[in-house]
Amino acid sequence: MSKALMNRFLGAAVKRGVLGVTFADGETVRFGAPAPGFPEVALRFADARVPRDIVFDPRLGAAECFMDGRLLFEQGEIMDLADLLRANAPWDKGGEFGKPGFFKELKNTLAFTAEQVNNRIGSRRNVAHHYDIGNDLYKLMLDGEHMQYSCAYWPREGMTLGEAQEAKLAHIAAKLALAPGQRVLDIGCGWGGMAIYLARHFDVRVHGITLSQEQLALAAERAAQAGVADRVSFELVDYRDLAQRGERFERIVSVGMFEHVGRPQFETFFRACANLLADDGVMLLHTIGRMGTPGTTDAFTRKYIFPGGYIPALSETLAASEKYRLIAADVETLRLHYALTLREWYRRCMEHRAAITALYDERFFRMWTFYLAGATAAFEHGGMCNYQIQFTRQRRALPITRGYMAEAEAKLLA
Repeated sequence: MSKALMNRFLGAAVKRGVLGVTFADGETVRFGAPAPGFPEVALRFADARVPRDIVFDPRLGAAECFMDGRLLFEQGEIMDLADLLRANAPWDKGGEFGKPGFFKELKNTLAFTAEQVNNRIGSRRNVAHHYDIGNDLYKLMLDGEHMQYSCAYWPREGMTLGEAQEAKLAHIAAKLALAPGQRVLDIGCGWGGMAIYLARHFDVRVHGITLSQEQLALAAERAAQAGVADRVSFELVDYRDLAQRGERFERIVSVGMFEHVGRPQFETFFRACANLLADDGVMLLHTIGRMGTPGTTDAFTRKYIFPGGYIPALSETLAASEKYRLIAADVETLRLHYALTLREWYRRCMEHRAAITALYDERFFRMWTFYLAGATAAFEHGGMCNYQIQFTRQRRALPITRGYMAEAEAKLLA
């Protein structure tokens, strides 16, 4: 029965490109047909339970079968499979690959809702789950200079990952319209790359906050090595607690952190930012986003990658910010930049497979590359993108045209 359902499922899912599946009993079935730009992939199921597990929940089931070594590749790799399946159901044309049935979707929605509370204790635990697994993994995967674990910016072809991350930092700095002597708050500062960049290029003081012990230690070390420790500080503190101190900052930047806030905390986040931002201040929020309407986080991502995380739609992000009179002065949608970034991270992980496996184990490596491959496909063919939203509290806080951004960006990159 499960084999028949699997055949129906894949027969409907794969029309272009080729997917070959060898079942545990030795039977081989091919789906689709060769097509330009679509990969050819061959899988082997190690036991008879694999089809059942995948049909029951395509994303989580496939992930765990792959992680456990029960879903094996005889041609291609996990990136090819994710690309093949998503490309056959592009979001732009109304496709939605792997959507579970009604009862599975209801269970996922209820579990997602329960996990979205994201209080202070939960936030620290969720951040530790992903970021305190050790800096060594991220050093192997990310660009060496800036340690940016967020979408790079690719204004031209042929850039290296390091160049694209430098371009991202310049792109964001230009939107902040920085002036000498200002105080800048970096919410979710990571390993300090943004704070160090701003301190190097502008006469400003930057305070970065994080909930990750691993990030905090390395950020301080990197700031000292960069010679900016006198103008950059880092603190292990929740943004909600910081907002209660009464401090104000002329500029606020937050890159790749809003995805961890959780939907029920959106208004709390923007209320805190409004309280932290000076009256004539500017804030730049860079976040992964979903094109279209709000949704839920899938079971694999919640269980293994980002517990408590949620990718926001633009509509719900702006709705939450509007309640605290934050003016969305500029909104930019980065449609394919994260796909390019993720492919580079995936390539680096594959290149360092032996080192990552030695740090953790083979199951972790398969889990991590499944995450990167699925995310890449979501940005190339699914409904994911990145948003950069510039906020002000006063309409006269910035020039009335966008020319200042391009001028500042060109100067930084010159």
